[in-house]
Amino acid sequence: MSVIALPEGARLHPGNDSFEWVDAPGPYQRIDAEQARSWSEDGYFLLRDAFGPADIEALISDLDALDERVTAFLKTQPGGKLMIAEDGNITFMTHAVLQSAVARAFCGQRVFQDLGHDLIGPDVRLYWDQGVYKKPEKPTEFPWHQDNGYTFVEPQQYLTCWVALNDATVSNGCPWVVPGLHRAGTLEHWPAEAGFQCLEDPDGAVPVEAPAGSIVVFSSLTPHATGPNTSGAVRKAYIVQFAPDEAAILQVKPDGTKQGEALANDPDRQFPILVGGEPVAVPPRRIKQR
Repeated sequence: MSVIALPEGARLHPGNDSFEWVDAPGPYQRIDAEQARSWSEDGYFLLRDAFGPADIEALISDLDALDERVTAFLKTQPGGKLMIAEDGNITFMTHAVLQSAVARAFCGQRVFQDLGHDLIGPDVRLYWDQGVYKKPEKPTEFPWHQDNGYTFVEPQQYLTCWVALNDATVSNGCPWVVPGLHRAGTLEHWPAEAGFQCLEDPDGAVPVEAPAGSIVVFSSLTPHATGPNTSGAVRKAYIVQFAPDEAAILQVKPDGTKQGEALANDPDRQFPILVGGEPVAVPPRRIKQR
């Protein structure tokens, strides 16, 4: 197991007992050598101009409609809040692929298939997708966390694509990352007011500003956060995650015992995008008979 110096107060997740980071060996279909180096050493890179305006505008249109529904629901909740979503602060349009044909097709685009090939392997599934709108009415930081700290998945190392739907800047809440710490694997997380947290005010954190249509590509193990939105306008992003086929969600006891394995292969929302190294078409959503 690699030995990585952890910041003060940080500890490994109890299920993280034998993690070894795997570099992206190549050959590459989408990324270049510098991006591969940054992925391996820093845990992230910015892929510019991944999508054109037409793709982004169509996705925003559908996500805006979903956001209206989420916002209306939050207004019925005490304090306008449910779990980590809050009216005027941050909203999540989870599993948009089940509600939007545009989002479903978007997740099957060639850029994601290429990134899956370059950074995960020959057999890749969609793991998670959600729109995330950061509102300006209640400027709030989103705490330092790893994506694998919310739900423990093995293999721990999978792929997050943070798609900027409008320009993501420091003033409206772009991602911040801590380079290098991904190589330690999953850290222990604790509940915070706005979500799970694994670090407090880490040294060496860097902002990753992202123009609309670009992707902040980072590991499920890269600690990241977003700052408050003080811009006066909504910051819009679509988060798409991909994992190796046969990736499993585990329940982990405080003593590190792993149990309750469930494959992340829901046919409606965790569909394959790459099989045997070859791109596959996104399947239509099944209509369940009643």
